[in-house]
Amino acid sequence: MVRGLFVGLATVDLVYEVDEFPAPNTKVAAHSQQLFAGGPATNACVTFAHLGGAAALVTVLGRHVLAEAAHDELRQYAIEVLDLNPQFAAAPALSSVTVDRKGRRNVVSANAVRLPAPQFEPEAARIAQAEIVLVDGHHMQVCQAWASTAHELGKPVVLDGGSWKDGTDALLRYVHTAICSADFLPPGCATEDDVIAWLRARGVRQIAITRGPEPVRYATEEEAGTVPVPHVVVIDTMGAGDIFHGAYCWFAAQGRSFVEALSEAARLAAESCRWRGPRQWMRKAR
Repeated sequence: MVRGLFVGLATVDLVYEVDEFPAPNTKVAAHSQQLFAGGPATNACVTFAHLGGAAALVTVLGRHVLAEAAHDELRQYAIEVLDLNPQFAAAPALSSVTVDRKGRRNVVSANAVRLPAPQFEPEAARIAQAEIVLVDGHHMQVCQAWASTAHELGKPVVLDGGSWKDGTDALLRYVHTAICSADFLPPGCATEDDVIAWLRARGVRQIAITRGPEPVRYATEEEAGTVPVPHVVVIDTMGAGDIFHGAYCWFAAQGRSFVEALSEAARLAAESCRWRGPRQWMRKAR
């Protein structure tokens, strides 16, 4: 079985579906509310598992009752959770997500800032069993440690570059593939060309920049170009970028070329936007 290891943030996401976002000092009634395990590494891990992979998640959740809700969902996908702080008793990272009828989102999240992630030696034996390792830059020191060991063992390390984070420069020493959003702007970078040149200068061999519905731009040591994104009627974009990363890891781990894996990832991420929430697409597409 193809194995993937995902290192980074786990949140508990409470998602509301509304007609319109509330104005200041007003209330709106939601059409629905749903609770999911979220976060970049987590959603990518769930996608990888759904597609058929054996997935493990390295993160911090703890033992709060809300964290148990996330654990319950991850067990449904047979995901092994390596909790770096299993005795953490406070609430996990919570995200409040509001999605309007046009598929636009408002998100308030505490992310990983208040979650202590004690350092311990990365599990080299577990890393050695994985075909691919993804890091999202949250719990940065943990991402650096696990990526370093994966690099030493010759495992491809994929960076989910959703945005620039302190410590990313050091993390990139171990990154083979960087898949970044248009919001990923390292210091001194103002354009996509700047970002690509910056990443190349730090030894990243494969680079992709996702741009919502626009074609994915890519660059390798041998070629550069774009990968089209299928046109769909967008209902909800929640988790689409994370789904892209998880799908990319699945196809890359099976030996698909960089461009082929990007194309398949774009197809599934676009398909996910046709459905509400980050999971409903899984019952509709493969």
